[in-house]
Amino acid sequence: MLALPAFGPGGAAAAPLNVYVNNAADAHCSDTGSGLQAQPFCTVQKAADVVLPGQTVSIAPGDYPEQVKLTRSGTANAPITFTRTPYVWGQWPSDVTVGSRELATGLSVVRAEHVRIKDLHFAGSQYGLLVENSTDVEAMSGQVTGAAAASVRVTGADSRDVTVGRFWLSFMWGSGIVVDGGAKHTTLTTNLINGPGATGISVVDAPATVVVSNSVFDSCWTGLELGGAATDAVVVNNVVATGQLSDYQCRAELRPQVKVAQTALSGLRSDYNVLSTVNDRPAYEWGTKSYNSRWDFTAETGQGAHDSFDSAVIREDIGKHDRPLPTVDSADETAPGMLDVDAFGNSAVDDPIQANSGTGKGFRDRGATEYRDVGTAYTPTGPTRILDTRDEGPNGRLTSTRKLKVTGAHGVPADGVAAVTMNVTVTGTSGGGWLSTSNGSSSILNWTAAGQTVANLATVPVDADGTVTFSVGGAAVDVIADLAGYYSSSGSLFSPWDLSRSLDTRNAIGVPGRTPIAPGGTVELQAGVPGVPFTGATAITLNVTVTEPTSSGYLTVYPHGKDRPVISNLNWMPGRTIANLVTVPVVDGKVSFYNGSGGTVHVIADVAGYYGARAWARTAFRTMQPQRLLDTRVDSSNTCLETRRAATVAPGQTLELGVCVPHITSATMNVTVTEPTAAGFLTVYPAGSPRPVASNLNWTAGQTVPNQVVVPVRDDKVLFYNGSGGTVHLVVDLFGYEAY
Repeated sequence: MLALPAFGPGGAAAAPLNVYVNNAADAHCSDTGSGLQAQPFCTVQKAADVVLPGQTVSIAPGDYPEQVKLTRSGTANAPITFTRTPYVWGQWPSDVTVGSRELATGLSVVRAEHVRIKDLHFAGSQYGLLVENSTDVEAMSGQVTGAAAASVRVTGADSRDVTVGRFWLSFMWGSGIVVDGGAKHTTLTTNLINGPGATGISVVDAPATVVVSNSVFDSCWTGLELGGAATDAVVVNNVVATGQLSDYQCRAELRPQVKVAQTALSGLRSDYNVLSTVNDRPAYEWGTKSYNSRWDFTAETGQGAHDSFDSAVIREDIGKHDRPLPTVDSADETAPGMLDVDAFGNSAVDDPIQANSGTGKGFRDRGATEYRDVGTAYTPTGPTRILDTRDEGPNGRLTSTRKLKVTGAHGVPADGVAAVTMNVTVTGTSGGGWLSTSNGSSSILNWTAAGQTVANLATVPVDADGTVTFSVGGAAVDVIADLAGYYSSSGSLFSPWDLSRSLDTRNAIGVPGRTPIAPGGTVELQAGVPGVPFTGATAITLNVTVTEPTSSGYLTVYPHGKDRPVISNLNWMPGRTIANLVTVPVVDGKVSFYNGSGGTVHVIADVAGYYGARAWARTAFRTMQPQRLLDTRVDSSNTCLETRRAATVAPGQTLELGVCVPHITSATMNVTVTEPTAAGFLTVYPAGSPRPVASNLNWTAGQTVPNQVVVPVRDDKVLFYNGSGGTVHLVVDLFGYEAY
């Protein structure tokens, strides 16, 4: 027993909650001591010999080359727990390994009840973890080294209600997990078994076993076998394939992925599994018959109606969504034994490209691991004004930073929002300054004098509390934010387009004549122009330019058929040419442009792409904090690890910028022109394409002008053309990107 006072009916001290094991040289351990943190036990076996119901054996990182046998029991309300000590912040994480390859078994749990084992590694020549004739034992999140017989074995007619979950078993000598000897109601869930030396999961003479959400990459062995009296089993949501990264050819006997003996068929339910039949491997050996056709299997057995006999490999290249991904967003979430997280502790994420075909929420993945490289999709809203500091009087003017809640209102969900798109306007300036939505790391707006009004579209990551942060540099200003949409796991997908002119009132493009828009007038852009289909578009991204205005004013771009919102996308002074990116919902196939000025103005709109459910690009948006790709004023390196020496961009020069991001198809960038020596324009376009007759930014000499740009990326390059008679400097920040 522990050398500690224990409280009895007369009342003294209760047993401590934790028993400590630490064999490090500086731990001052002793197996004859108290087992408290100040003097821990040296061996796990000593703790196993004295642990009481409700206590946790906390094992410090390190190797414990001993063969441990636990025979003590907890209670239903006070189980015994074996685990590693919690990670300490700033300390390099290391593992706890119980056993060694020179010993038969790492840990044996024999005739014990109510035991919890988690976050431990095991080693043994025969078994890593052995559970024998024990009840209510849960082993979670472990690994095993060696183990010629099986990494984990559950056995014995008195074994009942044992759960083995979230084990990562890789290239072991023998089987991954074995359940046999009459064990009942065993649950094997969310285990990742890669490269076993025999059958991945073997269940023999063990009735009512639940095998759910495991991934077995069996290296040409049978991945899962039910034999003997393994009746009333549940086999659901498993992935069984030859290899995790490729469907290589098995040169020896083509063993079935799942083998079920005739004696184990009674009461069996098998469904929602992904069983690779690539290279002619049978999916099932069902009694005496093999199947590699899912239709034949279901027709003859009544099982596997939601199975997939397809490759489980997700190709990490541009073609990964060329076909449905059978493992993704397709699990039966209601199956018994399902856990809340995958083998690595990740919760489920919804792939916006893959259709949800599972039960429950519909987007749990099959197998032990959740595919997380999924990105987000866009939902247009409004446009809606969500902030106007002018309404708050002088005290509302922004002087440093301000958080703005963007979720849970204005059509934006309360949870699951990755980023929002806003048109941000600064007005009432009293001197030069800048505005940032990334805690000052990158500016989205710049102004140089008092009395200016400037606007820019911004794609801003949303913090965990559902807010975005505005930061101002310089004197106090008023800030206006108009919400355009948000990114989450559902919505519309983006199809990028080489910048294409769809509207130009100067040249009768998109309109019947060359007349500027009258004061208070409106023109419409009809879908079906290059880059936007006639039907199916939910929003269009346009670079909108106003030019030749005869008086100061503003432009509102909004969905045709809706009431004109109280927002603005561009603001101007007489005679100025100004551009801004706009993403606007499409309701009835048209977009409206309203001239909110007392004079006439010409409007130009260049299509950068569209959002729609049938987008051909099959890409999703990756949100990110801004990353500087280029600043020509200083030496700078891009994502391709290429360094450009500080230098201006010459008149008529095309600058090539490397954008090396895996599987990128288009980039969302904030591009700023500064220190121009002459008036001009900038055109941003993909490498390998002719320079379009379009512009993204326009400026006068000495002006600093930013604008958000959405541009296709080809061959990992984007081109910037200086369409002026003078030199300019460019600053380019990556705010997000579309990728396969």
